[in-house]
This record gives sequence, structure tokens and C-alpha cells, in this order.
Amino acid sequence: MTTRNGPRPDLRLERALLRSGARVVVGMDEVGRGALAGPVTVGAVAVDLSTRTCPQGVADSKLLTPAARERLLPAISRWGLARATGHAGPDEIDRYGIVAALRLAGRRALGALGIPVDLVLLDGSHDWLTAPAELDLFGAEGPDLAAGGDLAPAADPAAGAVPVGGTPAADGADPWSRIAVRTRVKADQRCASVAAASVLAKCRRDALMVELSREHPAYGWHENKGYGSAEHVGALRRLGPSTLHRTSWRLPVGPDDAAPSADDERTAGPRGWAMMDA
Repeated sequence: MTTRNGPRPDLRLERALLRSGARVVVGMDEVGRGALAGPVTVGAVAVDLSTRTCPQGVADSKLLTPAARERLLPAISRWGLARATGHAGPDEIDRYGIVAALRLAGRRALGALGIPVDLVLLDGSHDWLTAPAELDLFGAEGPDLAAGGDLAPAADPAAGAVPVGGTPAADGADPWSRIAVRTRVKADQRCASVAAASVLAKCRRDALMVELSREHPAYGWHENKGYGSAEHVGALRRLGPSTLHRTSWRLPVGPDDAAPSADDERTAGPRGWAMMDA
């Protein structure tokens, strides 16, 4: 079946992976990578062989209007085995870099699902969820999944850095590495679990940026959601960055500065900002 924007996402790949031995597959997608302010957010939707066809209208969030995404949210919130979002704040992006922050948000989302997971399906060709081997090799300090912050919940299901259903590895290996990861180009358009995760992540992050805009109204986050719109860039040049801007990025704070690209992954800065929601 096709939609106005192309083929309708389905569960063919997820079911093939499930029939190959995985008991639970999680579709995962991120939003906010290229924003100037606010968190990066990862959506996760878990399915198994009992999961039925996805709700009518589910598609890559980028192909849907804000109103269409909001209409889909209640149905997505009831579909599949479990669904959750995880966030990594701007301070964590500054400290660890955007890819490590995506990994942190993804692990928080997996922890918030509250069920054992066998395999994660990511959109694109880059596995940003699996930690590079050199982090263990050189003993680099990693982000704290239980780190607190002004916007943190009382308890983080991902605290302790052990996935649900997992156990700390006696050999010191990363227990998250036992969750298989598969990448698929255009998975957010073709795979129902990933498309649903993209809508969930977009809705959750947009709502959060509207809420944060009340504290920092001059930047227009209720409309631009932290991205580099003309209004946002103008406010940055007049007022400078807020505490929720990604200060390690080349923020357009001078008259000749341009907004940074979504691939700017330079790091700096401390502080912890652990967030997630189911």
C-alpha cells in the first residue's frame, strides 16, 4: 500500500528479524540533531510477532504536518508492546558530542521501555547506538545514565547502565553490546516501528520545546523548536545564548556568523541533564 508521500511503512523487515530469532525488535529514530538549543530526543517503539499492522497514517515524521503527527500520537501510544522516548540535554551534547548524546538518549529510551530487547532497528547507515570499542579500550569516562538535572524525573529506568533483562558483565564488557543493532536506509519511511518512533520523538520534543519557550520566550522556541530560524538567530545575536543552547557549537552570535550544520559534533562543557518519558 502507498501513501501520498510514497509506500506505507509496514512490518515486513521487523517480522523477518523476529522470525530469525529476535523476540522483541525496537524501531528507533532521533530528532533534534541539528537544533541550536534543547535536547536531542530518541523515540523507541517495541514490536513482536503478535504486533498488528501500524495505525493508519503513520509515516516518517518529516513527511507529516504538525497536526497530522498530533492526531497520530494517541494511536501510536497504544500500538506495539511498549514505546518511550529518551533525551540528552544540551549540556550533555556539549560535554560528550552529538553522537554520544544520541547514544545516551537511545539508551534512556530503551531503559524506559521496561522490557527486554533483543534487537534495535535504526534509520540510516550509521550505528550511533553502539559504543565504539575504543571507549572501553582507553577507559574514557562516559555519560552517566542516572545523571540528574533540573528537568530530570525522580528516577531513571536506565540507571545503572544495564539494559532491562540484562546483567552486569563480569568481564567488564558493555552489557548494552548484547543488544543487536541493524541499520536500514530510509527505515523511517519503510519500517513501521521506526516511522512510529520518529513521530513519537518529534511530538515529545516539540512539546518540550514549547514548554521551555515559556522560560525563554525571546528565542521563539514555541515555533522554531530550537532550530536556526531567522527569529532564533536574531535573538541569539541580540541576547547571546541561554543555558539551554549548545554552547560548544558555532552559534550565530555575531553579525557574520551562520547557523551551524547538523553535522557539527564538537564537544565541550559539563553538567548532567537526564530525561526520559514513557
